[in-house]
Amino acid sequence: MNSYRIGVIKGDGIGPEIVDEAIKVLDAVSVAQGFNLKYEEMLLGGAAIDETGVPLPEETIQGVKKVDAVLFGAIGGPKWDNLERHLRPETGLLGLRKEMGTFANLRPAMVYDELVNASSLKPEVIQGVDIMVVRELTGGIYFGQPRELLEDRAYNTMVYTKEEVRRIAVVAFDIAMKRNKRLCSVDKANVLEVSQFWREIVEDVAKDYPEVELSHMYVDNAAMQLIRDPKQFDVILTGNIFGDILSDAASMLSGSIGLLPSASTGKGVGLFEPIHGSAPDIAGQGIANPLATISSASMMLRYALNEQEAADRIDEAIKKALAEGYRTGDIGDYDAKEIVSCSEMGDIIADYASR
Repeated sequence: MNSYRIGVIKGDGIGPEIVDEAIKVLDAVSVAQGFNLKYEEMLLGGAAIDETGVPLPEETIQGVKKVDAVLFGAIGGPKWDNLERHLRPETGLLGLRKEMGTFANLRPAMVYDELVNASSLKPEVIQGVDIMVVRELTGGIYFGQPRELLEDRAYNTMVYTKEEVRRIAVVAFDIAMKRNKRLCSVDKANVLEVSQFWREIVEDVAKDYPEVELSHMYVDNAAMQLIRDPKQFDVILTGNIFGDILSDAASMLSGSIGLLPSASTGKGVGLFEPIHGSAPDIAGQGIANPLATISSASMMLRYALNEQEAADRIDEAIKKALAEGYRTGDIGDYDAKEIVSCSEMGDIIADYASR
């Protein structure tokens, strides 16, 4: 029996509620598939500040290096908004990602048939959409040197090394091999030398993946195409700033931020989390939507633990729950047959995933 150690960071706000439901589902599917999960809780964010005085304790830094993957809820809230920047919850999360060496952000955007009317786009445009955006996280204009803010001018520098481009391209091609074997690399090679450099390296990596159909698209056109015809995309590979923008645009195709997972992976242990925040206004009320966190647990199984069948079980269980008309309150206006609590949704999906 395979056994895995999972770091669990519940965080703040609704974080503990949604992570508990993801663990409930993971426990059910691990029994059904015959592997073992051992959880190790760690502190981050506001909860860590309250207990230790810092947003990222040394125990957490060391702990994430000893596990196979990390499941994360959400951090932050008004309670900690007025702290100095280095003590704020968000600073702890950035520090954790740096310590973990995560350079690839995986952001799926999928549209469930039962929630097709939740999007602001026409149903015929988005029905069947299933996109994976692979964004480079640690290079590009956000981190490039030199950078300067002066009285009469300011500048930032977009920099990528060959290794940075190659390693993110390998991640994207590997994911494409597990999906529909189509990859679109997004850049601005018509005006940026760094994008010409990016494109050349991606094409070189593509030689190792002859089964994957590679295409290129300029970022302005890609933004338009995401809205005009999103179904043309399978995997989108792009740099830091372009990925920041495009992944947010793609996330809204689904119509609800409470549905979408994400992962940050790289040199070692991956961090798997919903894209939404800690929603402190509804914390403790039992009405949070756990689907994004449960989907993040599925991504963890698929991309970190290579438990593909277990991930498929969770994905199918979510689809079945939605098809049966179960909805949390945030998506209750869309063909709901029964409005359920956060915990009840977890129970339903755990039951379906175990069959």
